[in-house]
Amino acid sequence: MNIDLKEMTQLAAAFRDLFKGYHISRSEPECYAQLSSMQDQYRALFRALGFELVCDPRGFYYFVPEQVAPQVNKTAQRLALFTFILVEHLADQGRDPLSVLDGGSIGRDELPALLEKYRDLFLQAEVTTFEELEDKIIRRLIQLGFAEDSNGVYRFLPPMHRFLDVCLSVQHDRDLAASLHSSDLPLPAPVLLDDDGDAEVVDAIDAEESEEDALARAMAEERAAQEMDA
Repeated sequence: MNIDLKEMTQLAAAFRDLFKGYHISRSEPECYAQLSSMQDQYRALFRALGFELVCDPRGFYYFVPEQVAPQVNKTAQRLALFTFILVEHLADQGRDPLSVLDGGSIGRDELPALLEKYRDLFLQAEVTTFEELEDKIIRRLIQLGFAEDSNGVYRFLPPMHRFLDVCLSVQHDRDLAASLHSSDLPLPAPVLLDDDGDAEVVDAIDAEESEEDALARAMAEERAAQEMDA
C-alpha cells in the first residue's frame, strides 16, 4: 500500500490523541473526517507502531495495543462501574439510560445525590467524596473523549458505547444468573491505554521513546518500505 504522508494532514494530531488513550469522534471533525476517508492508510501506519486502530461503526476511533494486558486498569474499571451506576440510576428515575448516555447529558448538580445513593458501589472504585468523583471519573471521561463539559453539563459522546455494551452484557448475564439463583458476577471493562494520564506502551515501543520519536520512527520505516518496494 502506498502511503502519502503529505496527504495525512491530521497525522500528528490524531497520533498524539490516540496514543494517550483518547477516543476520536465527530466532536473532532477534522481528525474524524480524515481518519474516515483514509482509514486504511492510517491503520497501516499506526500498525507499525504496535497499535491497532479500531473504527467503531457508531462513530469513533481508538487504539488497542497488539498485546493486551491480562488485567484491565483501574480507570477502565471505574468508568465501567460509573456507567453501570448511571444506567441503574436513570432507569430508577424513569429516564431512558440509552438516550442519556448516547448523546444526552447530566448536570453536575446531579452528582452529589448519585454519590450518596450508590456510596457502597463507589467505595469499590475508591471514590468516597464529590471531589474524588469529579477527579477520578468525570475528569477521565472528558480526557479520554467519552464526554465533554459544557458549563457544568456533561454531554456523553459516542465512545460511551464501549461501556454501555459492557453494562448491557452484564445485565443480560445477571438476568440469566438470577434464573439460576446466582447473581455474583464481576463487572468487566474495556481495556484502556492508560491509567494515570500516561499511555502504557506495548513491547514494540521502547518505554523511554516519546510519542514524537515514535511517530518519526514509524514514518521513517514506512518511507524505507516504500523505497524497497520501488
